[in-house]
Amino acid sequence: MKEKSAFITIIGRPNVGKSSLMNKILGQKVAIVSNKPQTTRTKIMGIHTVKETQLVFIDTPGFHKPRNELDKNMNKAVGDGMADVDAAVLVVEAVTRFKTDGNALPPAEAELIKELKRRKLKAVLVINKIDLLEKKEELLNIILRYTSHFDFEAVVPLSARTGDGVEILLGELNKFAKPSPHYFAEDDVTDQPEKVMVAEMIREKLLRTLDKEVPHGIAVDLERFVERDTAAGEPIVEVEATIICEKESHKGIIIGKGGAVLKKIGSMARYDIEEFFGIKANVKLWVKVKEDWRNRQGLIHTFGLD
Repeated sequence: MKEKSAFITIIGRPNVGKSSLMNKILGQKVAIVSNKPQTTRTKIMGIHTVKETQLVFIDTPGFHKPRNELDKNMNKAVGDGMADVDAAVLVVEAVTRFKTDGNALPPAEAELIKELKRRKLKAVLVINKIDLLEKKEELLNIILRYTSHFDFEAVVPLSARTGDGVEILLGELNKFAKPSPHYFAEDDVTDQPEKVMVAEMIREKLLRTLDKEVPHGIAVDLERFVERDTAAGEPIVEVEATIICEKESHKGIIIGKGGAVLKKIGSMARYDIEEFFGIKANVKLWVKVKEDWRNRQGLIHTFGLD
């Protein structure tokens, strides 16, 4: 069989389900998910190989109006993710309540479509969260609104949560694969280093545990990540990480009364780390304040977010 490959970027507004979709396609979790906007901060690559066809997905941050230097870096990652790819998947929500006049699109999606046109990039429209759509007849109106702005190669309504429609999407995306050697091994699912994935697992638990503005001002600095044998000869992975926040008041919220919140986050992260590596894990967390770090390029670089 002759090998084929395609690079496909996944773009869209925050919280439309881009990372959930990639995880569902890959059959395992390589990108963290939460109900908070801006969960994904950098480009994440996912690799899907079936027989002769290899699809390399680039999951990008949600495109949004930037408020600080980190936001600008995230939007840049979206643009970078659209370079040198074979196609794009624009993910939108079936449950969107349009706050625009006439047939206009939300500004972020209008800007993404403008960029697709500028780059002359082929794209598939994915309408996610159809399982939440109360009136199925509304789907046609959503399709007509988006297709009036761009000539998509295909339109696929689906649910990244249930998997309904994902195989149809894969069928459409396989059409973009061209004769080419595979760029990754058959059993690779991501290019993310293990250390990065562990830090993201911890950040996901912070996003899911904390409310309001606190999660957006958080980064995770993984300081120690080693695998060793216990005295009993059993393997264990040792994880030590510092949670960075922007205010002293946020530090207190993250730690919680008597350290209860931090202990809960560590326990939840430990479970995911043990599931991923298949061995016991020991997780130690600390919290430090670095004011306004999202506007400090040096710290953004230190945390690997540039």
